[in-house]
This record gives sequence, structure tokens and C-alpha cells, in this order.
Amino acid sequence: MPHLTSTTAGATSTGLRTALGVPGYAHPLVAPAQWAELARPGTPLDWVVLDVAAGPGARPDPHCLEAAGRLRGAGVRVLGHLDLTHGARAFADLLSDAHRYLDWYRVDGFLLDRCPTDRTELPEVRRAITTLRAISDPAHIVLGHGSHPHPGYAENADQLVTFSGPWSEYRWSQVAEWTADYPPDRFCHFVHGVPRGHLEEALRIARWQGAATIYFTDRTDRGGRADPWETMPGYWDDLVSSIGTGVSE
Repeated sequence: MPHLTSTTAGATSTGLRTALGVPGYAHPLVAPAQWAELARPGTPLDWVVLDVAAGPGARPDPHCLEAAGRLRGAGVRVLGHLDLTHGARAFADLLSDAHRYLDWYRVDGFLLDRCPTDRTELPEVRRAITTLRAISDPAHIVLGHGSHPHPGYAENADQLVTFSGPWSEYRWSQVAEWTADYPPDRFCHFVHGVPRGHLEEALRIARWQGAATIYFTDRTDRGGRADPWETMPGYWDDLVSSIGTGVSE
């Protein structure tokens, strides 16, 4: 597997630091303490996704405005959530949502969730990325595939989410060979259902597979009935500490 090193989990042999990419918590009105925690100085964050109402919503939300402003004031990159619905989303609707995010929340980029993985869908995704960067330069673009896509996608986005799923699958997962051609800061892993006792193991897997942006939680999807990302993991402090100080290999 690529990127195998003997360094700590907090930094690669080239000095690249592992950081957290937060897929998006529940609405700030429901989880105000969690959003406030994200703005705490020293938290190793790469970016935080703001999902107001399955997108930017119909009008500016004062609670989300405050949360986004607090994060941006703390130097944290805020991304708007755009759902590609595996390629079925109308381009005009996607662009409309992007403009709302930019106008209302001044986002620094976008997570394109449920992004296609096939080569045939690549031109349309490339078109979306090009347009988003034209209206917001420089926009940080993350493609939320959830699995390894055709390698052509890596040439167009800043980062790819190449794993999103449960710990039961992640601990036995394999990395695509083509990812060895790119640095770890191009890849993200989201893993739910990670027991506290396996947190260090999960961090080592991410390092082994070459993913520098991660999010691990002990929350589960309850068999598809819940969103495991909507609240902080019970071991948030341990996760932050492990990334900040490094985990021995």
C-alpha cells in the first residue's frame, strides 16, 4: 500500500499534518456547543461543512451565519454542501445553491456530496468544478465519492473522499493503487462506528492508505436510519489530542 511510513499519525515523513474534515453537524440551533467547540484555538481542522437545510436553504439563517462567521474568524475553512445525487442533479440547481452559499455565508469552497465515480460522469463533474471556481476563486473543492473513483477525478478537485462508511468495512479496506501517484493531502476518509479502543488503529489505517484529512466517530448510522456525522464523537477530545500529538506507529 502507498504512503506507508514509520512516523507519527500527526505528521508524515514530509511534514504533512493529519487534520480533521468535519462532514457537517446538526443545525447550530440544535447543537450550539458543538459548533462553538470547532472554533476553539488549536483544533486541527482542515475544513468544516455547513449544511443548512440539505443545502443553503431558502433564505439566510441567522444561526448558521453566526456559526460560519465564528469559524471563519478563527481561520477555519467553511465549505458549502452541494448534493450531486450521483450525477442526477440539474446543473442550474447546483449553481443556484452555490451562489446562495457564497452570497449568504461567504463559504471558502464546497463539498460535492454523492459525487459520481464513473469515468462517463467525469466531464459533467469537471464542468461543475470549473464553474464553481469561476464564481469563487480560489474555491476549495472536495468530491464526496465515498469510495475510490476513476483516477481522472483527482486531476480536477483539491480533495477526494475515497472512503465513507462503517468501521466494520474500513478496518479491512484496501486502497486503490493509483492513489500512490498523489500526496496524502488529496484524500479524505470518513468512518463511523469506530470504537474508542480502536481509534489509534483507525488513524494508522488512514496513514497507511495515504489519507491526510479524516473524520472518525463512534456514532453509527443505525442501519441507515440516522446520520452518524450530525454530532461530535464521544471521544472528541481524544481524537483531537491523537491528531495533535501524534500516535506511535
